[in-house]
Amino acid sequence: MRLPSLLVLLFLFSFTFPVSGQKTAKEKTDKQLTQKLQALTQDFQGEVGIYVRHLKTGKTVAINADTLFPTASMIKVPIMVAMFDKIEHGEIDPKATLRYRDSLYYAGEDIVGNFKDSSTVALSKIQMLSITTSDNTGSLWLQQLAGGGVAINAWLEKNGFTYTRMNSRTPGRRPNWEKYGWGQTTPREMATLVTMIRDGKAVSPAASERMYRNLGRIYFDGEALSQIPPFVHTASKSGAVNRSRSEVVLVNAPHGDYVFCIITKNQQDESWEYNNAGYALIRAVSKVLWQHFEPKSDWSPAQGVEKY
Repeated sequence: MRLPSLLVLLFLFSFTFPVSGQKTAKEKTDKQLTQKLQALTQDFQGEVGIYVRHLKTGKTVAINADTLFPTASMIKVPIMVAMFDKIEHGEIDPKATLRYRDSLYYAGEDIVGNFKDSSTVALSKIQMLSITTSDNTGSLWLQQLAGGGVAINAWLEKNGFTYTRMNSRTPGRRPNWEKYGWGQTTPREMATLVTMIRDGKAVSPAASERMYRNLGRIYFDGEALSQIPPFVHTASKSGAVNRSRSEVVLVNAPHGDYVFCIITKNQQDESWEYNNAGYALIRAVSKVLWQHFEPKSDWSPAQGVEKY
């Protein structure tokens, strides 16, 4: 084969199989929206990463979108995917009944952590609680059942995720755990993973469908979801630790689905109040996105709804 022909093939190959952390050939920067979001982040006391993509038009916003950030509880999405991969390969029975032991307990306000020793519960309910109420005890249990961080990271690497990794309770990743906590990711990759599930391409179409339903039943809906009409379907997962707030959301909007992920780190505001700077920024970004993609919508949150 002549060298020019080989170069042409390599060029085409690079666009056919994009790396998850890179801008794909179909993406086009939405300059107007980028300016709107940059205005929201310019005075934030901390670091911010945002990735937005309108799935119909391919228009994107990328602000520190390939920078590493803590996942906090967003790592529960990769845990779920790895669990369904185990199920798909026949290693775990999806209808299994599990027996809870006190040794699984992780301190917090979890539902699973309040089970009595030797209580039995359906695997599917533990998976639902891991995503819906972000149950930490249940999620750590699933992490163990999925093969631990090594197996979860192997799935991520195999499926093109260069930066998203499980750190906690994972051999060889203590330095990463000390810096990023339970897991690490980029806004682009986390949005890509949820889009992969929406498109039926994570594990299998059937597994993706079940996972997408789980992501549509979120208890913590006071931030990004509060700025989207309750009658519009969303799939999401949020995360929070002292100096980081995050959320990934895929909106099944009337005029075309869009996905976004916003993550902060090293933020000065470590409070856990409604008006925490990270929470406020997430709400502001979500509001701007809804109004940008659905400009004819006259919906707005009901006055006083935050008290509930």
